[in-house]
Amino acid sequence: MSVETILKSKGRDVITIREMATLEEASRLLDAHGIGALLVEDEQGRPIAMLSERDIVREMALNGAACLHRPVAHATTSAFITAGADAGVNELMVLMTERRVRHIPILEGNDLLGLISIGDLVKARISDMEAETAALQAYIRS
Repeated sequence: MSVETILKSKGRDVITIREMATLEEASRLLDAHGIGALLVEDEQGRPIAMLSERDIVREMALNGAACLHRPVAHATTSAFITAGADAGVNELMVLMTERRVRHIPILEGNDLLGLISIGDLVKARISDMEAETAALQAYIRS
């Protein structure tokens, strides 16, 4: 299964936030949409980082509640990993594991195509394995 197939199935909507928005605004967006991460954009609307719930918790642990008034840019990690639409599920699983990230924006040039989470990849792998199992069972029965 390809990234393109996953994006067609799950949709291409990505919730974003500007780098100078506050962590409080980010927390409210995460809660309102029931998601675990936001794509951070610069002032020109270009993707530059991911902000996860984990990033906000780390900032709270290090700086207390006052961090909620700081810009999102202060909480993001320096590692910003992206992939193209031609990436495979296994390739992204390896990338996420090695780089310890749970979300990867999918870009084509400068265009944002969507966002893939580790949950999306697990769901795709399970679907592939179920299809393979069904095919093998049909083969055995015939």
